[in-house]
Amino acid sequence: MAELRTERLVLRAWRDSDRDPWAAMNADPEVRRYFPDVLTPELSDASVRRFQADLDRRGWGWWAVEVVSTGEFIGFTGLDPAEDDMPFTGVEAGWRLARTAWGHGYATEAAQAALTFGFESLALPEILAVTTATNLRSQAVMRRLGMTHDPADDFDDVNVPAGPLRRNVVYRRAAALGAAGRRAVTRRP
Repeated sequence: MAELRTERLVLRAWRDSDRDPWAAMNADPEVRRYFPDVLTPELSDASVRRFQADLDRRGWGWWAVEVVSTGEFIGFTGLDPAEDDMPFTGVEAGWRLARTAWGHGYATEAAQAALTFGFESLALPEILAVTTATNLRSQAVMRRLGMTHDPADDFDDVNVPAGPLRRNVVYRRAAALGAAGRRAVTRRP
């Protein structure tokens, strides 16, 4: 499994010691503000098992994020193939951090490491990121990562109840832009 390092962070395998802070993050209504609901400890634990299984099987996925200077677990970031029920295909970048880690540039730093890995080690032609239309903080991270938004890619997530969380925006970043500009994207029919 790949372990990624930045100046301040390490993206690594999940540890048993991550389970309680991960469950606390997923029970925090502010951390889960742009999701339909908070998660139970059982659902959080199940997600850790899935994330680690993907890392073990593929060598990449949703890594646990740790602050190098303190050893503190602060959340996750990484890459994952788009779900089958999404209106697009490709590999998605994502992140979720504990509130105590907000405002330090960690999301951008960790996500940039994941994007670099995706482009350089996996030779991905493009990486995308998705969030609700109301999640302006994540959209700001996406822009800092050099991702661009085309409103034609936006969609309503039918798995989310009607309301402000249903509308989603898609940001994309190509591995390399040729003279023609943005690469063609693959969308599901």
